[in-house]
Amino acid sequence: MDRASFFSPQAGRTIDAPLKMRARFGIGDVVRHKIFDFRGVVFDIDPVFANSEEWYESIPAEVRPHREQPFYHLLAENGENSYVAYVSQQNLLSDGESGPVDHPSLDELFEDFKNGRYRLRRSMTH
Repeated sequence: MDRASFFSPQAGRTIDAPLKMRARFGIGDVVRHKIFDFRGVVFDIDPVFANSEEWYESIPAEVRPHREQPFYHLLAENGENSYVAYVSQQNLLSDGESGPVDHPSLDELFEDFKNGRYRLRRSMTH
């Protein structure tokens, strides 16, 4: 058996995924979107697409990412807003060298910014 499954609250269903998937980024990494002008901090990772079908279908077909790759939950910012983003691995680049991110929820999850990444609060680890 080379597949596993998990329940995704965002999708409202069970998601089928490979037993092994390699994530390029980790919790606390600062990343930048390849196409759109925003950056963010990774706070969660799905091994494959695990959001709603409506969300997936809302992406134009010509730029829609494939499902079988890690998807990252980001505390994101652009020049005007702070928000939570859900982005495929293929659309992200490392961006820790550009400095910290200014998001109002950072202090809830992370302690500090050092060496281009954030450290998860001890209270958030097990």
